[in-house]
Amino acid sequence: MEVLKIFGVSLGLTLVIELALAAVFRVRSKRGLLIVLLANVLTNPAAVFVCMALGPFFGGLFLPFQLLVEAVVVLVEGRVYRDFREDLNAALSPFLLSLILNACSYGTGLILFPLP
Repeated sequence: MEVLKIFGVSLGLTLVIELALAAVFRVRSKRGLLIVLLANVLTNPAAVFVCMALGPFFGGLFLPFQLLVEAVVVLVEGRVYRDFREDLNAALSPFLLSLILNACSYGTGLILFPLP
């Protein structure tokens, strides 16, 4: 049950932060916000799974490993946002939008749940 809680809290926190920030950056249409939501539903559980499954093998290098996983997330979401650029109508380029949204949600996660 603990694993489901981790997935749920991670995705829920990510969605709240990234959807709110997307709106700040002029993603306001229902379709644009749905794209942000779906991109995160695609990437967040996968990133959490990879970090949980492979993270223990990295020991003291867990943070660099986690940052590498986050970089892949930024690239994947940036590609999604680029493909749906017209629907998003964001004030930023797709990859910059992805970088800022993910940096804020990742940073918030580190503040609320510091690494050991």
